Amino acid sequence: MNIFFKALNDPTRREILELLNKGDLTAGEIADCFSMTKPSISHHLDLLRQADLVVSIREGQYIKYSINTTVFDGVVVWLMQFKKST
Repeated sequence: MNIFFKALNDPTRREILELLNKGDLTAGEIADCFSMTKPSISHHLDLLRQADLVVSIREGQYIKYSINTTVFDGVVVWLMQFKKST
């Protein structure tokens, strides 16, 4: 769970997740949306992948990234246990 929150702590990674929420993208397509180096984007994608927030699938010479909403579902269930019943 710590890696989940660490991954969400960075605004660039949150923006990547917002992009992927609209549809699957290659690393290059994601990088085109930012003014940083491709290795920096790769680092962010790697952290998101380690947190299981994104999945990657190789398609020929490209890697497509997709958002993994099942992790969010698990966190929501975990958070809901703290909600007080009224």
